[in-house]
Amino acid sequence: MKRTILAFLLLSLMMPAGSHPWKPRHYVIIDTDGGIDDLKAICLLMASPDVRILAITASDGYHNAPVAFEKIRTMADSLWHDGLPVATGDSTFSLIEDVLEAETTPVTFIAMGSLKTVSDAMDQLPLFTNKVKQVIWSNSGLPGKDGLNYKASAEAAGKVLAGPLPVNVTGGGGENFYDEELLNEIGKIHSPYAARVKALINSMPTHSFVYTAFDEMVPLMLHFPQLFTSTLTDDQARYLAPGDIDALRLATLQILRGETVERMQTIKTMPADTAFYMDDIQPFVNDIRNSYGEDEWTSGVIANELHRHLGVFAIIGVKMGIRAREYFCTGVDEMSVITHAGAIPPLSCMNDGIQVSTGATPGHGLLTISTEKPFYGGADFTHKGKTIRISLKKELAEKVSSELKEINFIYGLDSDIYWELVRQNSIKYWLQFDRHEIFDIEIIK
Repeated sequence: MKRTILAFLLLSLMMPAGSHPWKPRHYVIIDTDGGIDDLKAICLLMASPDVRILAITASDGYHNAPVAFEKIRTMADSLWHDGLPVATGDSTFSLIEDVLEAETTPVTFIAMGSLKTVSDAMDQLPLFTNKVKQVIWSNSGLPGKDGLNYKASAEAAGKVLAGPLPVNVTGGGGENFYDEELLNEIGKIHSPYAARVKALINSMPTHSFVYTAFDEMVPLMLHFPQLFTSTLTDDQARYLAPGDIDALRLATLQILRGETVERMQTIKTMPADTAFYMDDIQPFVNDIRNSYGEDEWTSGVIANELHRHLGVFAIIGVKMGIRAREYFCTGVDEMSVITHAGAIPPLSCMNDGIQVSTGATPGHGLLTISTEKPFYGGADFTHKGKTIRISLKKELAEKVSSELKEINFIYGLDSDIYWELVRQNSIKYWLQFDRHEIFDIEIIK
């Protein structure tokens, strides 16, 4: 990439300074026709901790709405966002209404196809123009009459562009945006979103359009408007043309790495150098990090420092909290939790892991320890009125428990050997337990 150093410095200067590390700046509803560029753009939005996707609706366009719905629902589920609301057809506007009624933060509506859903929502939902602060639309320029998304519903486009809501439009990023170097760098990112973007491109390797960034310019413009050239049209809509393509490539990597907010409070980042960690865990650092992601690694380290020893139930709590956040496609401090792990170790150690990975702490008033009889690996997570119960699979709970009981029986809690063996077990299960395989999830309401 040309001018890489200059572009990197520019991006560094544009990182949000002093913003709250857990409160996203962008709460969005997405409308999509399910095109491959839509899917890549949605992956970018999912990857950013500075974006909260409230809902996705599917409409006619490149694909018919039912096909688009299946593509979005399948992708969301495969990325472990089972609880992310997705709708089409008759359910579209009831979902939009429910989301807007529940959300207190002004919402950005992103249209990756035509503007018909926006136009109809303006007609059918009185609160739409009050709760939506702006519309971002992907189209080939403005007035855009030659753009495919304009042609898909020209009447709706004219109505929305002339309406009361601010409309920002962006579009194509030039051919071969995803050049060999960018694809190589994406391949080095250990996240499901980066992997999915690369897989989508590899699914159509001979099609030139797949290497062009079109709808991807929406998340890029949302995060880095300084990299776009803005033009105000007669109807007061703005067209933001991509500017420095090299810088936008670097910005794509930054988003896919989740580096759009400062997540830590006292240190900048968790060290990547394995020499920073204790000798017994050094051989496993990269495998754990690459297998389960930076969130789980960072939460695991902090939870065990809080816990003052490396414990398997603290690790299970970390994995459970991250899984709950994935399910709802949400961030920290955005769920309330009732744990059923009780207050007696070792099971209660799970509570420490849940606190760190979700931000649901007693200090924030978001964590409650149930007074009912404890059961292994169970906690209820509530987000925007929806509750799920996540439990450690019974056979795994019995295995972990029996191992701890056996070590305790042989060596006793006061023995250094006991704590050394507990530590070894914790490292083993941190590496072996995949959070997508070890839990049962039940929808409570």
